[in-house]
Amino acid sequence: MRTEHFYPISKLIDWWRRAPSKKESATLPSARERITALLDKEKISYRVVSHPKAYSALRLAESIHVPGREVAKVVIVRAKEEYGMVVLPASHDLDLTRFAHAIGAEAVSLLEERELKEIFPDCEVGAMPPLGNLYELPVYVDQALAEEPVLFFPAGNHHEVIEMRYDDFDRIVRPIVGNFALEPLKRVSGA
Repeated sequence: MRTEHFYPISKLIDWWRRAPSKKESATLPSARERITALLDKEKISYRVVSHPKAYSALRLAESIHVPGREVAKVVIVRAKEEYGMVVLPASHDLDLTRFAHAIGAEAVSLLEERELKEIFPDCEVGAMPPLGNLYELPVYVDQALAEEPVLFFPAGNHHEVIEMRYDDFDRIVRPIVGNFALEPLKRVSGA
């Protein structure tokens, strides 16, 4: 894997410049509507599930009563002046050094909240779907998530989640799969 899979920041900025003004965007579809339109167009079976507001991937897993390994956590990274989307199980953290090495970059950093607002104007901050193709971003998926039969991810907000088969996700997104995550720490019993 090399950084040529990433998209230059200038390309993303140009892409959003083509986007409509705030007044015009008020009538544009939400992230959830864009996601479901894509899934419908591709004839993919999915389910939209409402849940109590959850602001982290692990809280999301708890609120919908599924294991964290089935919930996608989306992390947006930068390598030099290029962006990429990394998707991990909610129960894992991204190993920035391992990911940088995997893509052949010297270093990788996480984006700041203000940058996320610019790239994902139709999403609540922290509720980005792992569909990088909707945002012209390359997608990298951790192997642990790719091994799960079912995937849950935010629908662009903190109160709805999309449930779909991982195989269908793989078919429409075509992510690059690798080992990018740190394993969660095991709990040690006192007994």
